[in-house]
Amino acid sequence: MELSEIIPHIEALIFASDKPLTNEEILELVNSALAFIEDRATQEQVDAAIDGIREKYSAEFYAFELKQIGGGWQFLTKKEYHKTVAQLNGDKFLKRLSVAALETLAIIAYKQPITKSEIESIRGVNCDYAVQKLLEKDLVIISGRNEDAVGKPLIYATSKSFMDYFGINSADDLPKISEVLMEELVQSTNVKEAEENTEFETTIDTETVTETIVEEETDATEAESADDVDNILAVTESREIVEKVNGDTDTEEEHGN
Repeated sequence: MELSEIIPHIEALIFASDKPLTNEEILELVNSALAFIEDRATQEQVDAAIDGIREKYSAEFYAFELKQIGGGWQFLTKKEYHKTVAQLNGDKFLKRLSVAALETLAIIAYKQPITKSEIESIRGVNCDYAVQKLLEKDLVIISGRNEDAVGKPLIYATSKSFMDYFGINSADDLPKISEVLMEELVQSTNVKEAEENTEFETTIDTETVTETIVEEETDATEAESADDVDNILAVTESREIVEKVNGDTDTEEEHGN
């Protein structure tokens, strides 16, 4: 079977599905739909077709893309258009979690499987309400009991809906805690450096202004000094002329006498 025959069917399946479809599910559905006994699609062909579809819709002029979430494939609008799409359903589109629920969810995601008492020991407060809300939203599930602990408490883990909600395939796709901490450190450092640079620039500007004022005052003083010198020279020349005239007059008077 040619890829050109398979691709449109795969696009239609993924587009019409209300849940992410895995490569294996797509292969089975395509072969069931086309019913070509002798010329059935192979897993390699499906994989190649999906790669082609993903590359096709990664182009800028498409508002949606093919994303792998929750272990399967789904068409999703690109993040640049999330605010636009949110206008369709208003607040219903924006599912908000409280700070307490987010903290609890983060602990479960990174420490799963985990019991409620372990969550509370990390948060330092009771988390009954937060866990209940996360269960209601199907972001976490009860995955069993801790058989080794006293009372065999329930243990919690993230659900498939959690992966769909956050657009990841597994808990392994979560950002590493060290990376998050390093990013926060870099941001703090950048803020501190920006403040220091601002202070440095202010100091430089102050020094520049001071130097400019001093230079201007010096220039003015030099200009005044130059004027004074010119005046002194003018006065001196006048005196010399007067003295010369007087001297000449005295000489004439002496000759006259």
